[in-house]
Amino acid sequence: MSNFLNGSNTSPKRKRVNTSPKRKRVNRLWYSIACASGLYCLLFPTQSLAQEVATKSSQAVILIVGAEGSEEYATQFKLWAETWKKAASHTQLTVIGLDDDKDKSKSLLENAVLESADDETLQEVWLVMIGHGTFDGKRAKFNLHGPDVQSDELSSWLEPMEHRLVVLNCASSSSPFINALSGKNRIIVSASRSGFEFNFARFGQYLSESIDDPAIDLDKDGQTSVLEAFCAASRGVNDFYQKENRIATEHALLDDNGDSKGTPSDWFDGVRANRKPKQGLPDGFIANQVFLNRRGVENSLSADDRKMRDQLESQLEKIRLQKGKMDESEFLLKIEPVLVKLAELYERAGDQIKPNATK
Repeated sequence: MSNFLNGSNTSPKRKRVNTSPKRKRVNRLWYSIACASGLYCLLFPTQSLAQEVATKSSQAVILIVGAEGSEEYATQFKLWAETWKKAASHTQLTVIGLDDDKDKSKSLLENAVLESADDETLQEVWLVMIGHGTFDGKRAKFNLHGPDVQSDELSSWLEPMEHRLVVLNCASSSSPFINALSGKNRIIVSASRSGFEFNFARFGQYLSESIDDPAIDLDKDGQTSVLEAFCAASRGVNDFYQKENRIATEHALLDDNGDSKGTPSDWFDGVRANRKPKQGLPDGFIANQVFLNRRGVENSLSADDRKMRDQLESQLEKIRLQKGKMDESEFLLKIEPVLVKLAELYERAGDQIKPNATK
């Protein structure tokens, strides 16, 4: 594709402009790619619109802090929670486990989940779990003040949830939550790759620091995705154990393709998985479409536009994964109409924010 798109099919000795149908199609493809890659973010400042949309958040964040066990962990958990509170201040934020009602954490969590599921104004619900976990070989639990919550209990509470769901379980022994919660339109992250990784997990520290850090924006779209934060947090954990010359006792996983298996960070090359499942998309694709803080053109998209954008990008990814099985012409014929639709979508978003550029 690269040789075709860079104009190598046109002789450098020709002086007239190549206006063949193939060249026109390639030019349109370039235009589509430029629009779909978010070029409007650079052309049209969106600060005013972003501030307006932020006051009408369609995101809910449920932040729950579990039983600390010791003052040392209490200090760390509180610090991580405060970082999350700052990053999620623009959302419909619910904090559980940091006040005088700690012993009611389980019932408060259930109520918060069910209320979010019933809220038709929401597009996304985030559940951030900071604390310790346990696993007895059959049941995984997240430790709370008062009764603990089991993975199957949380699964039943979340069953009616139709919004996009992001669950970030930063506790030890948390990987069974992936098995229990994985599904369509869900991003599930665990701090461990096994229920038997039961030692204190530091993943939560690095995830809280990464979730809105512009320095880890790998694809340079001006915002930090769940995938980018997951990879950065995993690197932070690995660096800690290497620096301390200790064997790593936690290995985080991310699942967003619904196969309940999860993928570690070292299976990603940038924002793309370098290993493919037998069926469907690899993990990480949806997680790279989801941001706690939406910026630029992303913040100007309506709920319907964002849903359509995600569907179109999914089509592009499926075509890209099949590229090796088709010739260049067939690849271009399949990819161009999708790119054109993406370009039109972003052009509409650009038209909405152009007036702000003149103020």
